[in-house]
Amino acid sequence: MRRRLVALQLLMVSLLVLLIARLWQVQVVDGAKYAAAATETRTREVVVPAVRGRILDSAGRPLVRNRTTLVISVDRTELGRMEDGGRAVLERLGAVLGRDPEELRLRMRPCDAKVSRPCWAGSPHQPIPVDADVSTAQALQIMERRELFPGVSAETQAVRDHPGGSAAVQALGYLQPVTKEELERREGLKAEFSGVDMAGRDGLEEVYDDELRGTPGRRRVQVDRLGRVLGVEHETPGKPGLTLITSLDAKVQAVAEKAIAEAMKSAPKADGAAAVVLDARTSRVIALASAPTYDPKVWAGGIREEEYERLLSDEAGKPLVSRAIKGEFAPGSTFKMSSVAAMFRAGYPMNGRYNCPGVYMVGSRAFHNFRGRSLGSMTLHTALVKSCDTIFYRAAYEQWLKDGGLRPKGKPKEVMARTARAFGFGRPTGVDLPGESPGRIPDRAWKKRTWAATKDVNCKNAEDGYRDLAKTDGGRAAFLTRLAHENCLEGYLLRPGDAANFSIGQGDVLVTPLQLAAAYAALVTDGRLRSPRLGWALVEPDGTKVREIEVPVRGTLPISAAERAYIKRALSQVASDGTAAGAFQGFPMKKVRIGGKTGTAEVYGKADTSWFASFAPVEDPRFVVVAMVSQGGLGSAAAAPAVRKIYEGIYGFTPKGKPAPKALPAGAPPARPPVIKKDGTLTW
Repeated sequence: MRRRLVALQLLMVSLLVLLIARLWQVQVVDGAKYAAAATETRTREVVVPAVRGRILDSAGRPLVRNRTTLVISVDRTELGRMEDGGRAVLERLGAVLGRDPEELRLRMRPCDAKVSRPCWAGSPHQPIPVDADVSTAQALQIMERRELFPGVSAETQAVRDHPGGSAAVQALGYLQPVTKEELERREGLKAEFSGVDMAGRDGLEEVYDDELRGTPGRRRVQVDRLGRVLGVEHETPGKPGLTLITSLDAKVQAVAEKAIAEAMKSAPKADGAAAVVLDARTSRVIALASAPTYDPKVWAGGIREEEYERLLSDEAGKPLVSRAIKGEFAPGSTFKMSSVAAMFRAGYPMNGRYNCPGVYMVGSRAFHNFRGRSLGSMTLHTALVKSCDTIFYRAAYEQWLKDGGLRPKGKPKEVMARTARAFGFGRPTGVDLPGESPGRIPDRAWKKRTWAATKDVNCKNAEDGYRDLAKTDGGRAAFLTRLAHENCLEGYLLRPGDAANFSIGQGDVLVTPLQLAAAYAALVTDGRLRSPRLGWALVEPDGTKVREIEVPVRGTLPISAAERAYIKRALSQVASDGTAAGAFQGFPMKKVRIGGKTGTAEVYGKADTSWFASFAPVEDPRFVVVAMVSQGGLGSAAAAPAVRKIYEGIYGFTPKGKPAPKALPAGAPPARPPVIKKDGTLTW
């Protein structure tokens, strides 16, 4: 019995020693670690999103700014823990917001390839905004009855506001929730993700997203066991995003938007239009308009699938797509300045005389002048002013023959195509906007690539003979069958007709309005081809300049200063004595002389594309203005009048030549971006 008691005493002493040792380890050795862990259970680290930077025009006017609104968000995870999956909560929430509960549920679905909008593309761990711009009364109904709305929150958030409405909306871009893929791809973004961050989509919002985003703040809050916030323990303020000053001018932009909208109304079949206004000396973008356009408010609170599809639909004219940088169109006679430059490179004399017959035979095919008119003998100067086609047909055909025709030996010179590429066509301009189209220069290499990619389809169509089409349109089916057969066998050949069409900006040649504007800016100034820029400077909210955005030079035109001057002199007469004279009748040319070139490009199955590329003043160009109206008809009928209206707005002229308020009071682009003082005022 005694031995048992001793053993029990030893066991108790051992346990007591072990307990004391463990307590010493927990409280003394690891005390700091457990204290920190205890603190973590009653505190939460919250990332506070930074205020996104503004986007201003060259006069300091806001193009995109922030405004405060009440946003209702739902925690999908918390609703998922409920027995009914949160359906009762959504029913009550829908009643308060005046929304269909099913619509609220759809907005909370994760987006993927099989889920249509509305859906949530952001992080699955963040509250999902289901309604923006709610009233204070609606928010109070929710917040004062939290027991009825678990997982629902109402917070004040900054949302993007466009004071100009739809003006320049394709160039400015929009915001959408940060996706899981972006968090995984962008480590810096992942480290600073607040849970409600938005990322720039398209336009300047996307290109300058990192600069506009800012640095988020951090807040450590005390919470109770239910996760309710009791107070703020520590807070590190965030740093607002930088302000982006652009070279865009809001007033000129408004003038350009109105001009192309009116041009579309004047052309019954018009289905789209674009206008570009550049600073001729620097290639900074003053206005970039595309029609049809849309209201940027559609992005607030999440866009519906049907609305998103409408923005991309042909029926609505694809308003989400900027025709100024993404639209590819045959340029017509505006392209002839490149063809004249190619003729100079090929050895055609600058001051020689050339016959302009009504028709010219390219091989066995007749190519006609506009309306078959014969204009007699003339210089290349007059060929540009009067827009003679047959002179260029002949030059292109002669160069095609020199290259070896259908069976070239060695490496052909392809002077027309090479010159066009040197003018910047066939490749993106490098503008600071996403998704720019490269256009197309159809040389021999392109023909071979296209043939290789389409041979099987063409051969199949040639064999089938377009049977379905033949039932309704036998003539068209027969034509397409012959064409498919020809392309199946010899589609890799650059034919003489291809070369002839190329010389007048027809056939397979495609350019964007911005490409054409950049080429004209180089032609009428110093010969340097630049990458246009909308962004001008990035500054801190207090006005401290971070950096000025330079305009890169990407090449030099392949002609001499004398040759550029020759082409410029010819183009200087088009608006007064040439093909655009009717459109500029009554314009005060003695005050501001306009130069340029009309273009009328034929499109199979559609009305002609209307173009006018211009510069002013002729003596010392400060502006390059290009307008394009898809299915607008003659260049002098739709595009040239639109360009005239833009110049009238810039210089303050009325249609009758009387003075009016100027969009640009100085009559020229500003030389430097505005300086923002600490009090918010501007200086230059």
